[in-house]
Amino acid sequence: MTQRIIGIMGALPEEITGVIELLKDKEEYRIGKRTYYKGTINDQQVVVVYSRIGKVAASATVSTLILKFNITELIFTGVAGGISNHLKIGDIVIGSELVQHDMDAYPLFPTFEIPLIGKSHFKSANDLIQQANESIQHIFDQNYLHHVISSDDLEQFHIHQPSLHIGLIASGDQFFRDQTQKDHLLELLPETLCVEMEGAAVAQVCYEFGIPFVIIRTISDEADQHSTIDFTRFTEKISNIYSIEIIKHIIK
Repeated sequence: MTQRIIGIMGALPEEITGVIELLKDKEEYRIGKRTYYKGTINDQQVVVVYSRIGKVAASATVSTLILKFNITELIFTGVAGGISNHLKIGDIVIGSELVQHDMDAYPLFPTFEIPLIGKSHFKSANDLIQQANESIQHIFDQNYLHHVISSDDLEQFHIHQPSLHIGLIASGDQFFRDQTQKDHLLELLPETLCVEMEGAAVAQVCYEFGIPFVIIRTISDEADQHSTIDFTRFTEKISNIYSIEIIKHIIK
């Protein structure tokens, strides 16, 4: 019987530091200029790593998790820019599907379709979506949220009643910084909830290797000229705490 080993990824150190601190019996492995942390969380074998930013970095990292550490499933956690008007800073999005918004080999292949694969959208595993859903709903209970994040930090980012959304995440090697970019993307992919730079690439690699995955993103900004200016503080004080609590409750 195959041993269950969960891979846990984030793009930035600040997004994943708290999860690394949860590890027991931690071992470190240096491969391809990345440090992989192997250990247990709640007696479950896990490997934790941050990939750096972008689709290539994320693809290389998840490939190593699969081929070198033999992970059987993957959880990616980090921040994203909100595209949907229904999202606010501090909300969480679970990607039910992921698409690379900067993939365009038309007219050789349909826009967004990955050449020679015949797919543009990659679906997260239903059971992992459900586990993440239950974990996040527990965290968003007001008594619990204020127990793990200070009122000052919540107030700084105007986080009062954060909510969970499940839907399409779009990934690409591009930082969204104005309303024109958002409007253009919504014309092409109107169901998009948020944008980031790694998730769909990770999803494609997991699909090709048959690895169940789920992508979980905390909304750090509105992907326009009003984006939050204290990004580092947000990742350390909000999204990092979210990641710690989500992982603790998913892995039981």
